[in-house]
Amino acid sequence: MTQTPMHPQAQAADLIESRAWTSLKTAATTFQSLQQKDGSLADSGQLTVARGLLDTVIASVRELSAHFPHDERYLHQLVLDLERWSAEGLGVPDFLDSLLEFQPQTQRVDGLLHLVVFPMYTQNGSTNRYLEAVLVQVMWPEFIAQLEASNYSNALFVPLRFLDFTPGYDTNSAVLFPESVAIRQTPSFTWGAIFQDREAVRFRKVLKDAAAITNLALPPEASELLEDQKLAEDTFIMWDLIHDRTHMRGDLPFDPFMIKQRMPFFLYSLEELRCDLTAFRECVKISSDATTDERTRKTARLVQYAVVFDRIFRFAITGKRVRNYDGLGGQLLFAWLHQNHVLHWTDTTLSIDWEQVPEVVTALGDAIDELYWKSIDRPKLAHWLAAYELVSATLTPHPASVWAKGPDALPLTAPLREITDQVMDDEFPLSMFYEALEKKMRATIDSTRGMYGVSSV
Repeated sequence: MTQTPMHPQAQAADLIESRAWTSLKTAATTFQSLQQKDGSLADSGQLTVARGLLDTVIASVRELSAHFPHDERYLHQLVLDLERWSAEGLGVPDFLDSLLEFQPQTQRVDGLLHLVVFPMYTQNGSTNRYLEAVLVQVMWPEFIAQLEASNYSNALFVPLRFLDFTPGYDTNSAVLFPESVAIRQTPSFTWGAIFQDREAVRFRKVLKDAAAITNLALPPEASELLEDQKLAEDTFIMWDLIHDRTHMRGDLPFDPFMIKQRMPFFLYSLEELRCDLTAFRECVKISSDATTDERTRKTARLVQYAVVFDRIFRFAITGKRVRNYDGLGGQLLFAWLHQNHVLHWTDTTLSIDWEQVPEVVTALGDAIDELYWKSIDRPKLAHWLAAYELVSATLTPHPASVWAKGPDALPLTAPLREITDQVMDDEFPLSMFYEALEKKMRATIDSTRGMYGVSSV
C-alpha cells in the first residue's frame, strides 16, 4: 500500500515536537553554557559532561537525518565534524567541511525543510560562536521563482521560515550567513539566508503600534500587511531578493563594505539604504508594468510601503545609539521625506503624500548613486568627506562633532583609523520627534525580540 506523502506543514509540526529535536535542542543549549566566546570549552574539568552532551546532539542528528534526505551529505559530515571536535578535546571549533556540504541555494523548493547545526555567532544576536541548532523551512513562492529567473537573478539568496531554534536566535537576528560559522579558513561563500517570517511579523507589530501612536492613516493595501502574515512574508521576500543582489551591482566604490576595513559607520548606512532604495525604485517599475501578473505587481506596491515604514519606524529607533548604521539610514529617509514636503507632522498627526513619494525617494537614491559613481575617481578620504556632506545636508550632526566642523578640523594627514575615530558613536542624534517616538515605542520594539512567523501581533 502506497503511503500519502506528509504535507510539509504537518511534517514540520511533527519535527518540532519530536523527541530527537527536543533532545538536540536541550543538549545544545546546555552545551552553550560550557563554551567560551570562541566556541571552545571554557573549563577542561567539564570535558566529560560536554562530550556527553555532544553525544546526545550526534545521536539526535543521526535520528533526524531520515527527514532530510536532500541534506544527506551535509548531515553525514556534520556528525563527523562533531565527533572529531569531541575527540580532539573541544578546542576552537572548525566546521568548514560540513559547511561546504550545506548548499541550500541549490534546493530552493517551497516548503523544503532543513536541520542546521553549527558553532556560530548570530548577527544582531549573540557574538559568541556557540553551538546553535535551527529547524527551518524554505520559502520560495512561484511568483518569486519567476521574478528571480527573469530580471532579478540572485543565485545566493535563500528565504527561510523559522520552525524552532536554540537561544542564539531568540534574539533580533534574522539572517543565517555562512560567514558566521566557526571555520579554519574562509572559502568562497555561495549563499545567504534571511528569515522572512521574522522580518514580516515584527514589521507588522511595529507598524501597527507606530501608526496608532502617530495617528497615521494607512493606505488600504498597507493596512492589509497588518492582517496577513503570508502577504507580509511575500513582500519581504521580494524586497530582500532585490536588496541582496544590489550589494554587488551598480557603480560601486570598488567594494562598498570594504570588508575587514574600519571606516565611518555612516558609509554602511548609505550602502544599506542604497540597496533598500534600489528595491523601492525597482518595485515602482514592476508595479507599473502592465505585462506583469497582478500578484507580482501588488507585492511590488507593498514593498514600497514596507521599505518606507520599516525604515522610518523600526530601523530608526531599534538598537543602541553606538554606530547604529541602520538607525541612521532610517533617520535619513524620514528627514529627506519631511524636508521634501511629502511627510508631515502636523497637529500631532503623521501623514504622507503617497503620490509624491516615488519621485522623492528616487531622488535620494539618485543622490547616493551619484556619490558612488564619482567615488572611483576620488581618494578614499575624499569619498568619506563627500558621503558625510550628503548625510549632514539633511540630518543635523551632534553639536560636539569634529567632522561637522569641516575638513580643516580633521587630522587629514593622519592614518585613516584616526580620522574614523573622530566620528562620534552617535554622530547624528535622534531628532526631537524620534526621541519622543522612541520612548512611546520602546516596549513595542523590545517585544519583537525573538518573534517569528507563528508569533501573534
